[in-house]
Amino acid sequence: MSTSSMETRFAHGSRRLLGTFTEVKRGESGTALLLMLNLFLLLSAYYMLKTVREPLILMGGGAEVKSYTAAAQALLLLGVVPLYSVLVQRMDRVRLINRVTVFFMSNLALFYVLARLKVPYLGVAFFIWVGIFSLMTIAQAWSFANDIYDSAQGRRLFPLVAVGSTSGAVIGSWTAGRLYALGIGSFEIMLVSATILGGCLLITNLVSRREHVALKTATASESDETADDGGSSRDGLKLVLQNRYLLLIGLMLLVANLVNTNGEFILGATVESIARAAHGESEDAARMIGGFYSGFFTWVNALTALLQFFVVSRVLKHAGVAKALFVLPIIALSGYALMASTAVLGAIRIAKIFENSTDYSLQNTTRQALFLPTSRDAKYQGKQAIDTFFVRAGDVFSAGVVFIGGTLGFATRHFAFTNIGLIVVWLMVAAVIGRRYGSLTKDAS
Repeated sequence: MSTSSMETRFAHGSRRLLGTFTEVKRGESGTALLLMLNLFLLLSAYYMLKTVREPLILMGGGAEVKSYTAAAQALLLLGVVPLYSVLVQRMDRVRLINRVTVFFMSNLALFYVLARLKVPYLGVAFFIWVGIFSLMTIAQAWSFANDIYDSAQGRRLFPLVAVGSTSGAVIGSWTAGRLYALGIGSFEIMLVSATILGGCLLITNLVSRREHVALKTATASESDETADDGGSSRDGLKLVLQNRYLLLIGLMLLVANLVNTNGEFILGATVESIARAAHGESEDAARMIGGFYSGFFTWVNALTALLQFFVVSRVLKHAGVAKALFVLPIIALSGYALMASTAVLGAIRIAKIFENSTDYSLQNTTRQALFLPTSRDAKYQGKQAIDTFFVRAGDVFSAGVVFIGGTLGFATRHFAFTNIGLIVVWLMVAAVIGRRYGSLTKDAS
């Protein structure tokens, strides 16, 4: 059998296999698989780091400090987002991704060195760093995919590409739990994650070579838009504030993250109180928290993977992007109604598993699709501002809710009722975005 015949049969077999998840046309499977693998490695590294950060921050300050530290990320992003916008203007997309990834890899090596030197408050610094790292690198990876596909391709292939995210999250959290069980420490796990990020670098450059025509066409199109606009360039925050569609997306994600972070506080405070009651301030309490979150993340990501494999593409195909925006807030509404009626850890855990798994699968894919009919500036600068500053602004407001709730003596049900009110706002904003998305895709077709 000739080499070309084998390649043809492999490509045909790949399309048939991938067709289980979504429609894949001739010539699309190779790049889609590489983008899926890129997100698999990136999310594996992130969830290993996310699992590591929980015992470091909860035993280093508690659930309230965790909430306030998350708010500090948004303040730092006031400086990070404009800096990133400058880099977008000065570098081509692949060089930008390479530089940012290498920067974060070097940071992990630095954390390892600082840990060996026993630098204090490293858990707080690492918590802030992980939040910025995850938002910037994941947004960047999706922006790269947005450059390769047009709106029609994206609606078909994004559910497949996102399979890498969900499966990587499952493997990452599971691997972290196994490494802990083997006695490998938190800071050694950071070095493992840094090595995994090196694989992301290789894949990004390979995809760039495979898709150089599509990427060159996207760049030329954006150059024409910039010329028509008088050659001006705006930083991400200004771009979002001056574009009603982007601003609405930013506001929706702000409210969605506010709801989710309030829920994470409820969960973290409950787990922390149980661990301290059982083991006090000992290392056993930290291991108990780490074990709980390893199992929690694994369940969340396993359900996320099932939804991504078998549900997301079908919802987007039959219901469309606009209607898909309503699924997560309705599920969250049910979950916080359950929390308002009972504060048992099992009930909180189940509600958060369903909320987070829907967020990481259907909601994540839908939110990426919202940027398909936008410009390159919107995909890189605007999206980066939304996925970093606006999302983390939700953490700032959540810290305010926690502070006020602590002052007023809020119980779990009071935080749950607060989220129910916020979800009503979320649903109204989603309705407006859905109508605007419909208009943009109709104009682009």
